[in-house]
Amino acid sequence: MFGYEVYAGEALLTLAAIGAVTFLCIRSKMAVAKVMIVMSVMLSAGITICFIAAAVGHGAETYSFEPLFIPGKSGLSQIMRISFISPWAFIGFENVTHSSEEYRFKPSRLFRILVISVITSTLLYIFVTLLSVTAYPPECTSWFDYISHLDRYEGIEGLPPFYAAHHYLGNTGVYVLMAVLLALVLTSLIGNMRALSRLFYAIARDDILPRRFAELNSKQLPQNAILLIALISLPIPFLGRTAIGWIVDVTTIGAALIYGFAAAATYKIARKKDSRPEMITGAVCFTIMILFGVFLLFPNLFSNDTLETETYILLIVWSIIGFFYFRRIIMKDHARRFGKAIIVWISLLALIVFMALIWSGRRDEAIMVDTVRSIQSYYESGSGAAFGPESEAFIEQQIHSLHQSNVFNTMVVIGMFILALGAMVINHLSLQKWQSQTAKERDSAREVAYKDPLTGVKSKHAFVEAEKTVAERIYHNDAEPFSVVVCDVNGLKQINDTLGHKAGDMYIRAASEMISEYFKHSPVYRIGGDEFAVILEKEDYQRRREILESINRQIEKNIGTGNVVASLGMADYAPATDNTFHAVFTRADALMYERKKQLKAMGAVTRD
Repeated sequence: MFGYEVYAGEALLTLAAIGAVTFLCIRSKMAVAKVMIVMSVMLSAGITICFIAAAVGHGAETYSFEPLFIPGKSGLSQIMRISFISPWAFIGFENVTHSSEEYRFKPSRLFRILVISVITSTLLYIFVTLLSVTAYPPECTSWFDYISHLDRYEGIEGLPPFYAAHHYLGNTGVYVLMAVLLALVLTSLIGNMRALSRLFYAIARDDILPRRFAELNSKQLPQNAILLIALISLPIPFLGRTAIGWIVDVTTIGAALIYGFAAAATYKIARKKDSRPEMITGAVCFTIMILFGVFLLFPNLFSNDTLETETYILLIVWSIIGFFYFRRIIMKDHARRFGKAIIVWISLLALIVFMALIWSGRRDEAIMVDTVRSIQSYYESGSGAAFGPESEAFIEQQIHSLHQSNVFNTMVVIGMFILALGAMVINHLSLQKWQSQTAKERDSAREVAYKDPLTGVKSKHAFVEAEKTVAERIYHNDAEPFSVVVCDVNGLKQINDTLGHKAGDMYIRAASEMISEYFKHSPVYRIGGDEFAVILEKEDYQRRREILESINRQIEKNIGTGNVVASLGMADYAPATDNTFHAVFTRADALMYERKKQLKAMGAVTRD
């Protein structure tokens, strides 16, 4: 495949691992959590044990860490190069935040967990790196000599960490690292499966993916999203190890873009909150990501082998697919959440053309090198010793090959540009079609987008818009007094498991009617499967304590009767301390969980 060997054993083993992880992730949350804990401990302990053995044993031997860097090159430039190609290594830490909704971590705990994860991973990388250079075959003069000629070795000798572990611990060290490798593969597959499934689930709830991927199974797991990930993953092993490496390289560029966007968003939000530490953090991270992007997208300025040439064409194809898929989103985006910023499309179009030019230049350069080597070999072999018709024909053939390659590259660049431009024009026409609709039609479409189809109350999209409006008022110090009520419906999982999802839908509708009945003068929003929010204002705000006590009394009476039981938490906006709407919502959410514990003690069934 692409001129590289693909091994059936590797492909089948990978398919088996994907299948096993998919089955596990669909069947049980607890089993997944236990496997992850065991494998994480096995991974960390195994690497640490081998490193300690090497650190203790290395002191009594003659092996040297010299040279500290590749000879003939600046040490700083080598460190910077490793840093610039490392964004892919940070993909995976978002698993912590993607799982936060399910496990209900507080934001402060999330940050600590994330920091601990980064520090632990960094130490493990360092341990493996140092382990790999503490021992090498006796015929090698240094670790650099060993690493530079790995193609000479087979088996354990061809794997520096395994060779070092065997050197210090014998076969036990090899078995330990085999267990480490197994743990590494499983934790990676499970972690990314969980993270992606929750991402797919979230964007399906926002109508970016079809709604069926936002459905939960009887275990309250996004089964359809998990199966979609598995389905996409199954063909990948048959592309071969080399092509998978190109895909990993694409994630390096993608990570730089995504983290840069996140840093810019952090800076913008921090400015609104007037949070100087977060502004500095966002600005610094955004600057670093720009430097990373320049290094990756201008390879010839720094290094000719930063990324493989095929990486750029893969990213181009992926971007163009995104352009066309975005049309589907625009057609369903009645609330006009997407598609307003034409400059984003133009920027992506420019990026596609720019990457196509890089790909073309890199390919021309590679073909030129091959041509020069071919000519050199031709003359060194003696075939071109006497210039004549044969030599002239050979040169003409090389020139023709270069011309064909240049034409092919030009056609590819033009084709990519036409495809991307066509997609952009189609998207723009879709927006114009929306603008040409009558006001009545636009209002009707907006009403559909802002109304929850199951309950008839306002949708999550409407809540997001309301949150933005209130946040703007808070920012400009002209917000009216308000309170936020967060409501979580109890026992929905048990109803779905025992009576089916149709009964569960009826239960959600009953909960919606109860909440709307008590908060008659305030907008009620369904913000999740079994979650509601209410922004209290005017009369309801004035009577908020009375209403909350009344509905809580009714809920307590409903325990054990089969009627709706829900946990409610309410928080008031405090102008002196609340800089954002989210701060009020977070307090209400925390109080809702305290109420859930109280109801559980009274005998109510909870989602836990």
